[in-house]
Amino acid sequence: MAVETVDMELGFTAPSFSLLNTLDGQMTTLDSLKSDKATVVMFICNHCPYVMRIQQGLISLANDYLPKGVAFIAISSNSIVSHPQDGPERMKELGEELGFPFPYLYDESQDVAREYGAACTPDFSIFNGTMACVYRGRFDDSRAGGDRPVNGSDIRNALDNLLSGNAVDPEQKHSIGCSIKWHP
Repeated sequence: MAVETVDMELGFTAPSFSLLNTLDGQMTTLDSLKSDKATVVMFICNHCPYVMRIQQGLISLANDYLPKGVAFIAISSNSIVSHPQDGPERMKELGEELGFPFPYLYDESQDVAREYGAACTPDFSIFNGTMACVYRGRFDDSRAGGDRPVNGSDIRNALDNLLSGNAVDPEQKHSIGCSIKWHP
């Protein structure tokens, strides 16, 4: 069943965290990953068809904006009790196979997902240099099983405005995806 991003008032401060980076096996914190320009926090997972549809687009987006000083942080919060394919070992395999240019963090307690108000995969938030949220919405208008191109246009537009010092449009469309699989 498809779920939408939960409405949260823009301007909230990114909650701190310390999570396992499955790609290097190290614990890492928001403070060590964030950017003083823009930080994209995305809740994804391995198995969701909505995420699978945009994986290459996420990689392309990150490769385009990392040189501009934007930080990207991917987090999986799904229960591995019900979805073992979303566990740390498989996350590492997928990240290495696809060449993720960003850390892929495991939120075992699911506390970080709750603190960020994440409800679906993919779920995106963009934070400015002071870590205030300026965007909570969709990647673009592509959908799993659809024919619209994956281009990250909504996130690109928000990042371009933020990086050029312009206001990010407050009219944002919800991301739609699989529900986060909460622990039983």
